[in-house]
Amino acid sequence: MSQSSPRVLSVIPPMTQLNTPYPSTAYLTGFLRSRGIDAVQEDLALALVLKLFSRAGLDVIRARAEVCPERKRSPRVNAFLASFDRYSATVEPVVAFLQGRDSTLAHRICGRNFLPEGSRFESLDVYIDPEGGDPLAWAFGMLGLEDRARHLATLYLNDLADVVREAIDPRFEFVRYAESLAQSQASFDPLATALAEPLNLIDETLRDLTLQTIARHAPQLVLLSVPFPGAVYAAFRIAQAIKAHDPAIVTVLGGGFVNTELRELAEPRVFDHFDYVTLDDGERPLLALLDHLRGGRSRSRLVRTFFRDEQSGAVRYVNIGEADVAFAEVGTPTWDGLPLDRYLSVLDMLNPMHRLWSDGRWNKLTVAHGCYWKKCSFCDVSLDYISRYDGASAATLVDRIDAIIEETGQTGFHFVDEAAPPKALKALAQELLARNRAISWWGNIRFEKSFTPELCELLADSGCIAVSGGLEVASDRLLKLMKKGVSVDQVARVTSAFTNAGILVHAYLMYGFPTQTVQDTVDALEYVRQLFEAGCIQSGFFHRFACTVHSPVGMNPEEYGVSLVPLPPGKFARNDVKFIDPTGADHDSLGIALNKALYNYMHGIGLEEDVRSWFAGRVPRTRVARHFVASALG
Repeated sequence: MSQSSPRVLSVIPPMTQLNTPYPSTAYLTGFLRSRGIDAVQEDLALALVLKLFSRAGLDVIRARAEVCPERKRSPRVNAFLASFDRYSATVEPVVAFLQGRDSTLAHRICGRNFLPEGSRFESLDVYIDPEGGDPLAWAFGMLGLEDRARHLATLYLNDLADVVREAIDPRFEFVRYAESLAQSQASFDPLATALAEPLNLIDETLRDLTLQTIARHAPQLVLLSVPFPGAVYAAFRIAQAIKAHDPAIVTVLGGGFVNTELRELAEPRVFDHFDYVTLDDGERPLLALLDHLRGGRSRSRLVRTFFRDEQSGAVRYVNIGEADVAFAEVGTPTWDGLPLDRYLSVLDMLNPMHRLWSDGRWNKLTVAHGCYWKKCSFCDVSLDYISRYDGASAATLVDRIDAIIEETGQTGFHFVDEAAPPKALKALAQELLARNRAISWWGNIRFEKSFTPELCELLADSGCIAVSGGLEVASDRLLKLMKKGVSVDQVARVTSAFTNAGILVHAYLMYGFPTQTVQDTVDALEYVRQLFEAGCIQSGFFHRFACTVHSPVGMNPEEYGVSLVPLPPGKFARNDVKFIDPTGADHDSLGIALNKALYNYMHGIGLEEDVRSWFAGRVPRTRVARHFVASALG
């Protein structure tokens, strides 16, 4: 490679989000440009979706589907082929509508005679209309024309995704594409087998898009940022296409998936596709790698980087230990080069917080690096993205906000911190108000006592529209075991303060934590019921607890009353670990009841019922006082 800095291309691989770019490439591109490096970026996840779900794309899908004899096709595929002309006529108008380029189409979509309706539309049957009329009136109200249309258009798009999955690639999903090939896969064999198979339509489309991108930018270094297991397969396919086209192009794999699951990588076959794999924040490893590619340092002086030794063929890990770039010096993320007007504002779930995730394009920004608390026993507190807390001044943060608004023309921000610190949020709000900036923002916090009614009002005045926080298992015993640093009555007071300030509150909830009994689960649901009844929270979601090797539970299981199941041998991914809990509660069946109850609570249904009514079998009576939350609120 030449002595000058190579052109760097950062790529978002399929699949991440449809409504907004995943922020990793924006951060890396902004940082590299701040250091005078020629850097560009592309979102191949969005490009793939737009290519497939177009008139030309549907023509090819139909041709591939028709190859299979009719008797072997699924009912969904046959229904698609029978209504193909309607799908072909409507797909591009629907995509334009979801992109915000043709809002007038909402009237026709809501008329329910415009779109062909496949099996996904059967979900509308779960909505109860007390008046016996429009089933979506209950969910959206009589004036929510555009919201209704976007929900219907999203169901239509999901119908088409089902056709792709059943006719082309059974692994296809919008956000979890071929996830099982990578998630906690100790062996690389499943992924290697998939990569060795002949290209299907999706693979071919992704290869063509990749080669077009390479031709357009002529990079010497390509960074593939993989945040989730559902983006791994496509990232390898992209790297495979690049290496087949020009082996001299250097390919680098990094991102959240790598940082959590590939920390003990020893699989040489990974490096058939990638020259380097980097861990944790990418800024310092990339500076070291660029210096190496320019001839300024040897490979033995790289930072947090895996590569395959040319002589032995074994995987080597090198970390010279240079200090990370300070958060205040990483620069401002840039979305230059990403087609911001082409993202799809889908409305899949009616959960109000999930809607923020998928509806509208948000500028993603971080208030601070890492977590200021970093004690929760279920969290990856041993890893850099949690453990290394580093902040920046409010003035620096608002300077970044101003620069992003100037570039994108959009004033909505999603602060993607693990838990944004109250002190930093207060300073940020004061700086925004001092500069008379009008933005809308939301993010994740801890429900700690620092969020007083006064601070919540200040945050609302600065543009805060929603917060999400972990209530986890609503049990003071388990919250203490988790080292969460909050109590149920404290959460009630904090969430009430946010609600009273006009800020939407979403609670992350958990079940299946070590030593959690059926009694604990019933009591937790009663606390949640009371929080909804009192108006403290408006949204929530129950997650099944998963133990990871990087969490305190995974590192010290005996302290939590459980034993770990030995991990299978392997050289690839290592993260989730199964455990044996002597309490023996059937968390699978309990989870069904919890999610059913929560769905109804979010719509004001069943709040007066005994929580035991949600469970299929007999469960004990709750021990929680009937007016616990009301008493906590005083």
